Amino acid sequence: MKITALTVQQRDPNRVNVMVDGKYRFSLDITQVGDLGMKVGNEYSDKELAELETESQFGKLYARALEYCLLRPHSAREMKDYLYRKTLTKKYKSKQTGELKERVGVSQSVADRVFTRLIERGYIDDERFAHYWVENRHQTKGTSRRKLKAELAAKGVDRVIIERALGESERSDEQELRKIIAKKRSRYPDEQKFMQYLARQGFSYDDIKSALSEDSDSTTT
Repeated sequence: MKITALTVQQRDPNRVNVMVDGKYRFSLDITQVGDLGMKVGNEYSDKELAELETESQFGKLYARALEYCLLRPHSAREMKDYLYRKTLTKKYKSKQTGELKERVGVSQSVADRVFTRLIERGYIDDERFAHYWVENRHQTKGTSRRKLKAELAAKGVDRVIIERALGESERSDEQELRKIIAKKRSRYPDEQKFMQYLARQGFSYDDIKSALSEDSDSTTT
């Protein structure tokens, strides 16, 4: 079978449509076209074309995963969960006919390759992610170290990495409490209920009492 045309997609100039014997077969990232030596006139067997279609899946998924990465840093577990969802077969309704169709997900091996590539290129790094999360999570609203620790653990970050990120941060529960008290006190006229709310945010009872006492002193002077 012969490559009869290579045309840049109108909707995505970074992808190239590959025509085989006059019919569309698959698309590749423009970089893949060069790396794979794709040229009009090249001839391939069914097996070779199947391998190229796998490369097409890899290129598409890598581009989408990279976009996901660039929204904000993600933990390794978050990225694995994202890639797993891409392996699932999903049903959708055709816009043209309204018919219910299935979109088959990529193979697990392709998802694994994408994950490995992201690791190799430094887009996935739990150490960097943990520092990002600690320094940016509710920076203006305030949040407790205990809550930050629980959130990072839920995202699959190793305990040692979490402790290191928290240890290198200048954020303290005393400062975070002041932020929350300044923003939330007016919503809780009942002091006991306010203390319960703060405790649910992960702060210790002693820190809460001390912070509320300081706040009361400052408002009366």
